[in-house]
This record gives sequence, C-alpha cells and structure tokens, in this order.
Amino acid sequence: MRAPPPTLKGRALRLLSTREHSRLELGRKLSRYAEEGDDVEALLNWLEQNKWLSTERFSESLVHRRSARYGNSRIVAELQSHGVNGEALQELKAGLAEDEVARCCEVWRRKYGGKVADDAEGRSKQMRFLIQRGFSQKAVRAAMKGYDPEDEFGNI
Repeated sequence: MRAPPPTLKGRALRLLSTREHSRLELGRKLSRYAEEGDDVEALLNWLEQNKWLSTERFSESLVHRRSARYGNSRIVAELQSHGVNGEALQELKAGLAEDEVARCCEVWRRKYGGKVADDAEGRSKQMRFLIQRGFSQKAVRAAMKGYDPEDEFGNI
C-alpha cells in the first residue's frame, strides 16, 4: 500500500531540514505541489513566525558557502536573485568588502599556485578568471601583485 503524498507543510519542513532557503526560493519550490485550497503564502508566514524560515540565516549561510570561491559582486547578485534586499543586503556587502582582497588572493593561489603568468595573454587569462568569479578590479590587481594579507598582519 502506498503512503499518501506529503503535505505542503511536510515538504517545506523537509526542504528546510536539508539547508536554509530564502522565502522566494521556498515559495517557488512549494508552488509546484500546491493544490487547490493550499495557501503557500500563509504557510511561508507561519514558517517565518515559528523561526523555521529566516532571511538572515539564509543570507549568512549563502555568504559562508560562497565566500571561499566567489567575489562580492557575484555573492551580492545571488542574494538579490533570492529576494534579499534593503538594509540586510547593505550589512552583508560591508562584511564582504572587509576581506575581499584576501579571498581573491587565496582563490588565485589555489588556481595558479601563486605564480603570475610570464606573458600578457596568461596574465589576462588569470585576471579574467578572477573577474568572472565576481572579484573587484582592486582585489584582482592586489592578487596579481602578490599581496599577502598574512605578511601585513604579522608586521603590525
């Protein structure tokens, strides 16, 4: 005998138990399974009231997962695509800006072993790689010049 399909609330809780979701993302996923009479918005409101769904937790989770590989502009664009806006987004931007150069240097070191290419074509390839990852021009230039944030902190 087949088990009945999970309710909308059951699906939402199962999705939230695997990872944090934004309200917009969870709403899209649940709307596929909504039947007549199901109110997805009411369910999302209930999840937020009971602290199952949190934009702040989602934002922090996404930043934590992406910051080791991507630059500020890419992370901010992804947050905006998930419906994170306003003051929360500004705070996250400020936090990301503090260590963008160090993150860019680390990504560059992992990819290219800390060696700047000898020819202009190779250098531009390295720069394009970092820019496509969402790092700023300032961070890319610092990485290509061999900036090492650990040396600076050690000299203080």
